[in-house]
Amino acid sequence: MAGHSHWAQIKRKKAAQDAKRGKLFTKLIREIMVAARMGGGDPSANPRLRAAIQAAKAANMPKENIERAIRKGTGQEPGMTWEEVVYEGYGPGGVAVLIKSVTDNKRRTVSELRHIFSKCGGNLAEPGAVAWVFEQKGLIIVPKEGADEEKLLEEALEAGAEDVREYESEFEIITLPQDLETVKTALEEAGFKIDSAKVTMVPKSTVKLEDEKTVQQMLRLMETLEDHDDVQQVYANFDIPDELMERVGANI
Repeated sequence: MAGHSHWAQIKRKKAAQDAKRGKLFTKLIREIMVAARMGGGDPSANPRLRAAIQAAKAANMPKENIERAIRKGTGQEPGMTWEEVVYEGYGPGGVAVLIKSVTDNKRRTVSELRHIFSKCGGNLAEPGAVAWVFEQKGLIIVPKEGADEEKLLEEALEAGAEDVREYESEFEIITLPQDLETVKTALEEAGFKIDSAKVTMVPKSTVKLEDEKTVQQMLRLMETLEDHDDVQQVYANFDIPDELMERVGANI
């Protein structure tokens, strides 16, 4: 999707800033706790916990912080009770927005999210309003520099990938969630560098935004939602031309 590659780059820069502020650690710890509570504290038997630990290690989180979060999640140590809640809404231009949050106070979170949507030209919707637009997929990011496109395509599809998408500076490999680790391992063994590999939500259809004001509002909504302490992930089905995304996104 045009524009999404550039937005992904903006998000990675923001993630580096968040890491400096400690915000990223907070979100990673909450994800570890929820994953451990829901699927147990053994990462070998809990794929979600395994992915959360990998993300924490990639962010250079100390081992003791990870282990403490697991113990809190499984109830071995006292801690706050965090609950995973999914919220849905519409952004400017009718863009579908799906939010995964971890909160200790659902009433506070929904009130704050409703305010953010209203401020950015959108509105919070009822459960089920937009969830059907998205499907769960594995997503692997391979930087374009130094990558042999034909070999990547061959290795990815042979390992079970569904699709390989080319963008300006990277390739996106789409898999079924259960095939993510298999495809990732195959690509690593073939010598490809993996920037990230995760299970995510991919839109089945997109909404094209070509008005600069609408694009500004949409990106401001995404940025504000992702900056909220209770929000873990935000997914949206906007499609913005690269040129417009670069012009507007440069000001974020």
